[in-house]
Amino acid sequence: MLSDTVNKKDVHFSIIIPSYNRADEIAELLASFEKLDYPIDLFELIIADDGSTDSTAELVRQAQEHVSYTLKYYSQSNQGPGAARNLGMQKANGNFFIFIDSDVTVPPQWLKNIAQSINAKQADAFGGPDSFRDDFPSLLKAINYSMTSFITTGGMRGKKGKKLAKFYPRSFNMGLSRSLWQKIGGFGSLRHGQDIEFSNRIIKSGVKVVFIENAYVYHKRRTNLRRFYRQVFNWGVARINLYKIDNAMLEPLHAMPAFATIITIAVIISAIFFQPFQWLFFAGLGLAVLIFIYSMLDSIRMYGEIKPALLLPLIMPAQIFGYGLGFIYNFFRRVVFRKGEKIGFKKNYYK
Repeated sequence: MLSDTVNKKDVHFSIIIPSYNRADEIAELLASFEKLDYPIDLFELIIADDGSTDSTAELVRQAQEHVSYTLKYYSQSNQGPGAARNLGMQKANGNFFIFIDSDVTVPPQWLKNIAQSINAKQADAFGGPDSFRDDFPSLLKAINYSMTSFITTGGMRGKKGKKLAKFYPRSFNMGLSRSLWQKIGGFGSLRHGQDIEFSNRIIKSGVKVVFIENAYVYHKRRTNLRRFYRQVFNWGVARINLYKIDNAMLEPLHAMPAFATIITIAVIISAIFFQPFQWLFFAGLGLAVLIFIYSMLDSIRMYGEIKPALLLPLIMPAQIFGYGLGFIYNFFRRVVFRKGEKIGFKKNYYK
């Protein structure tokens, strides 16, 4: 067990970050590791670059000259984040691999909390939550609230408490032992959802997987509403792709945004053309207002400011309907019409 002293014989972490044209984010991420409260000889940081055309390579090269920890850089042609993570694992020296995204930063106790938990619980894999920094702009705080609220996610992203669907470690903050990687293999070829498919194989292997509540990362996610909508739409598309691989990866909660989208459209159309249905429209509108009021008050309690709360009537519907439309689109495409795998938004995805 790791307490204030670290058992050097048991753990050495390789922290793997896939990247594609994210130099601005990586600079902030690397700086956060300088403040990490963990022995620098017990971890290495690997930037697995997926064919970036920006200044990522030069930024990392310059950082290697002055950071106190071991920083490595490897590059490949553009193949997707799963392939980049696989490259990182192939180059890693550690006996435990951790994956985070380029758009996160880590608090000082993050790695120590992971080490203590996996050793105390003898875990082979883990997942951790994502959170926010106080200096995040209002939009990112609103997105963080919507993405972590029980109302919009049913607790499936790992928050402590009730969950309406199975928790799968996700690639913004997850890890596994080298021996488990050698047993189950690396990430698959899915562009979106490949971390869920990877986690599904981890769980089905029968090893011990733990959720480490205090090993959170600060997650910036998408920085405007358009990017956020495209991201959640692609997640809806990905859920059907996951279902086609293993139907265990589709649970009732995953279909709820699609049902909410269909019901909302049906009620609006019915209220327009059939007057008796107008009461149903106003009842639904009233329920939505109550949910928004509760969420906004809870957001104010959480952040101590009003601006993120004022954005929730935009962010929460974008999340639910964006995911729902992606789910519906790919359900008809893959399940009804039996067509091949679909990615979703790809061109200008990050714009």
